[in-house]
Amino acid sequence: AAGSAAAVGATFSNNKRPILCISTMMKLAVLAAAAGSAAAFAPASNGRAATSLTAEKSKAIPFLPNPENCEGYVGNLGFDPLSISEYFPVDYLREAELKHGRMCQLAWLGYVAVDLGLRVPGYPEAMSGATSATVHDAAVEFGAMGNILVWIAIAEMTSWIGVSQMLQGSGREPGDFGFAKQYLEGKSEAQIEKIKLQEINHCRAAMLAFSGVVTQSVLFEKGFPYF
Repeated sequence: AAGSAAAVGATFSNNKRPILCISTMMKLAVLAAAAGSAAAFAPASNGRAATSLTAEKSKAIPFLPNPENCEGYVGNLGFDPLSISEYFPVDYLREAELKHGRMCQLAWLGYVAVDLGLRVPGYPEAMSGATSATVHDAAVEFGAMGNILVWIAIAEMTSWIGVSQMLQGSGREPGDFGFAKQYLEGKSEAQIEKIKLQEINHCRAAMLAFSGVVTQSVLFEKGFPYF
């Protein structure tokens, strides 16, 4: 019995160190697994913080990053405070800018011309006394708004054919409807770029001008120059 006890004691003494080593290894494995799990929930560094600090700033709004998608477009000043160019094709945005600008150039001219007394032949007598600010109600009473809606719808549907082809990669430039392109024949690239810049600048000025002329004519209720 004494010999058996001694044998068991010797065995325990010989195996004590391996048991301790295995226990230590298991603890280290658990700690490593816990550390890995914690790292999985840690926010990954994608470099945006460094990019936002070192990115080129907008010319129009120096405290905002420059909208990269607008690069290469005539008249680009980096003005995109809502980052719209990141969500929509810039060709479509430029198409809309040119379209609104061209309409506002015509609208400003027509608005002022009517208030100066100009009327086209065949202008309805029932609307002859209306100003540009009050002609909407007169047109509704006369029933002219339906005709206006039809012509606008035809123009919109026709123009969308070109816009759709452009968005599908036809190579069409924004705002190009083949109108008056003969004036660009024989001109250098620099001259064409200058003409395009002049147009986009006039479009932007016209949008502001039309907004101003409508606001002022309603506020002061006077004819041109509306003060």
